[in-house]
Amino acid sequence: MKIGCPKEIKPQEFRVGITPNAAREAVAHGHDVLIETNAGVGSGFADADYIAAGAKIIATAEEVFAKAEMIVKVKEPQAIERARLRKGQLLFTYLHLAPDPEQTADLLKSGVTAIAYETVTDDRGGLPLLAPMSEVAGRLAPQVGAWTLQKANGGRGVLLGGVPGVAPAKVLVLGGGVVGTHAAKVAAGMGADVTVLDRSIPRLRYLDDVFGGSFKNGFASAGATMELARHADLIIGAVLVPGAAAPKLISRAQLKELKPGAALVDVAIDQGGCFETSHATTHQDPIYEVDGILHYCVANMPGAVARTSTLALGNATMPFMLALADKGWRLACAEDKHLLAGLNTHAGHLTYAAVGAALGLPVIDAAAALNM
Repeated sequence: MKIGCPKEIKPQEFRVGITPNAAREAVAHGHDVLIETNAGVGSGFADADYIAAGAKIIATAEEVFAKAEMIVKVKEPQAIERARLRKGQLLFTYLHLAPDPEQTADLLKSGVTAIAYETVTDDRGGLPLLAPMSEVAGRLAPQVGAWTLQKANGGRGVLLGGVPGVAPAKVLVLGGGVVGTHAAKVAAGMGADVTVLDRSIPRLRYLDDVFGGSFKNGFASAGATMELARHADLIIGAVLVPGAAAPKLISRAQLKELKPGAALVDVAIDQGGCFETSHATTHQDPIYEVDGILHYCVANMPGAVARTSTLALGNATMPFMLALADKGWRLACAEDKHLLAGLNTHAGHLTYAAVGAALGLPVIDAAAALNM
């Protein structure tokens, strides 16, 4: 199979979809790997690294899309990239379709077969291709939240860990999954007073058993959320409903109840965000203010630490990429229900129920698409 990897073009996105090690593995399996020139530079990989791995360097993204049977990326295809997709081609990347009707319409129009990293599952009920970036984003969230809280950035001027004689900042983490757990660990490690809220009692038991001495936890009722939010200096939104739009946990009207200059870091922004006032920002212009509350809503947070993120993502995606290339997407998905769960579009049909529910579009069963 011809596997193509274009350079990412989303603003300040420095990751790359295929590492040289992944390219070497694919070549060893008998596939042709086509890498757009300088695609890996942002992650510290030169064209020479890919050539040494047996890949071919291609001059333009347009040529990569034209020649490749499978496109492997990091971020959702941008408009100019979506125009290059075609029926019969396989797209393997993050998609986050639920809050993005324009992208969804373009993918359906193209007829491309699109498998989304964020909806591939595993035997434990996890999301193995989302997890590495959730870990990175979770660990980054307290770091960028601390920066947002600095007075020069419009924040409260509060140091996350405090100092002797001065209390630490109060940090509220909404969601106790992968993002929330890593965010809480780092925030607590920075000396903050941290509370994690979640609706899963088993998850709360786990957090208490493993981290009980590091941070507190509680059940995420609407009342408890706002009671803690009123006292928080930093609120990290870490709620995920796989493939679906994120729930709105704090409304605009409720912003007036928060501390002036408090910071909201919305890690769920790829799925539409979990604060009503959230909208996507970039690393170049990451924060904005609404009613005296600072919002950090960068949609590709892990791109800030591109090398770490690319290596972590490449480790997770490589086995799936090889299965798709070795067997073809139909056989690979037929043999692996977890990979089939990643199928979001095929031949003009939407195949993921949560996206259809979010956008009001008809959906066919993913298994039915195997025979189309």
